[in-house]
Amino acid sequence: MLLCDVGNTSYHFLDGTKEYKEDVKTFNPAPLHEQIFYICVNPNVKEILKELKNWIDLSSHVDMLHYYETMGVDRIFACEAIENGIILDAGSAVTVDLVKNGVFGGGFIYPGVRAMSQTYKNISKALDYSFNFEIDLDKMPKNSADALSYGYLKLLYNEVVAHGMDIYLTGGDATLFATLFRDAKVDETLIFKGMKKIMKKADLC
Repeated sequence: MLLCDVGNTSYHFLDGTKEYKEDVKTFNPAPLHEQIFYICVNPNVKEILKELKNWIDLSSHVDMLHYYETMGVDRIFACEAIENGIILDAGSAVTVDLVKNGVFGGGFIYPGVRAMSQTYKNISKALDYSFNFEIDLDKMPKNSADALSYGYLKLLYNEVVAHGMDIYLTGGDATLFATLFRDAKVDETLIFKGMKKIMKKADLC
């Protein structure tokens, strides 16, 4: 049995305790014959997987009562993994979701690191800087590089810590944000944990 989180760029597999990724553009899922439980945010891949009987979409087993209709399935399964806390998923976009007593309490979407960097660069080549995640957010910046970092990170940081809850970091840029949120828990398997909980509730394992 395999678990798979299909994103826009990769198939992220969990085989027991082993994680690995395959590129969406080049990977062919058809030759895999074992049972695979998956979630998918990529509409093109989802159409392909619908035709494969051994690929089982777990999204249909979620109780959507506490979520909203257009919420990304990856965010939903990350929320299912915890009872209390704030989840910051740092991918192409940064999503921040609150879970209290096992119930989704709302969330927001913020530009990802590369998307925001490109936005500044599009404004002016003079704004082509990497973000400084070790910046002191208690001091107003006095140089351009830190000014960009402060503008991007300060509002996000304040909103996340304002709730006074445990912070969970996941996604490709989780380790970057770990320098900013020093007490946060980095967990790259958070979505898989949510998948396992849903499978248990649905008696699929």
